[in-house]
Amino acid sequence: MPTTRHEVIVGLHITDESSYTTYRAHMTPLLESMGGEFRYDMRIAEHLKGEADEPFTRLFIIAFPDEPTKDRFFADERYQRIRQAHFENAVSSHTIISTYDTTS
Repeated sequence: MPTTRHEVIVGLHITDESSYTTYRAHMTPLLESMGGEFRYDMRIAEHLKGEADEPFTRLFIIAFPDEPTKDRFFADERYQRIRQAHFENAVSSHTIISTYDTTS
């Protein structure tokens, strides 16, 4: 039976790699507990074209079982505390490039 996922392509400009690494270490268990995962994750060496305010230094695809799960994850108090403690000072800008549903 096909599996449907809701995915988001995100570009970040990371200014503090250490804090961002701590953020990911703390938020990933919560993400996985809700059935989410990082499908792709890459550091960007050169940004040739884009509409973002700053060039990306990180690009990833984050996947959830469905859009309501994504919304619950980002609204979760635990996630909000992690984000405030580690993400806010580590990332100077973020861009949602695309959201979509996929079936595999």
